[in-house]
Amino acid sequence: MIFSDAFLFVIGLIDVGAVLFLLIYFIITLSDLECDYLNAQQCCSKLNMWVIPKLSAQALFTFFLLIHGKWMLLLLNLPMTAWLIYELSNVPMGNTGVYDPTEIHNRGQLKRHMRDCMISLGFYLLLFFVYLYCMIISLLQGNPLKGTDEYVTEF
Repeated sequence: MIFSDAFLFVIGLIDVGAVLFLLIYFIITLSDLECDYLNAQQCCSKLNMWVIPKLSAQALFTFFLLIHGKWMLLLLNLPMTAWLIYELSNVPMGNTGVYDPTEIHNRGQLKRHMRDCMISLGFYLLLFFVYLYCMIISLLQGNPLKGTDEYVTEF
């Protein structure tokens, strides 16, 4: 183990909190594109910049769960990690990234990206509360009221 369980879950909370803010940014940016407040080039360049950091944050914490042997949480995280890798690896040649300005208005891709962001938002909200619960449980495992010093009852 590299970290204590409590510190591992604090890292998880920070990681998931950052990804939650990033997903809210994605939803706001995609909504701005849908309402024509942004053009497709601006929107896609803003979103493609954050695809790799989102994948890196998810993959790094999944790796930490693997090292620490948290198998149930690892199984909970693996589908999202696999989905993000799949999404990034299936970018067609010639596209600028996951979000391509020439194709974002074609075949309902804008709605698909918005749907994927909403599903990811729900998943990460669930993870946030699971990690919060795990952190509280790991902090309460030891009895903080019971000291290591024995009380002397005899004089």
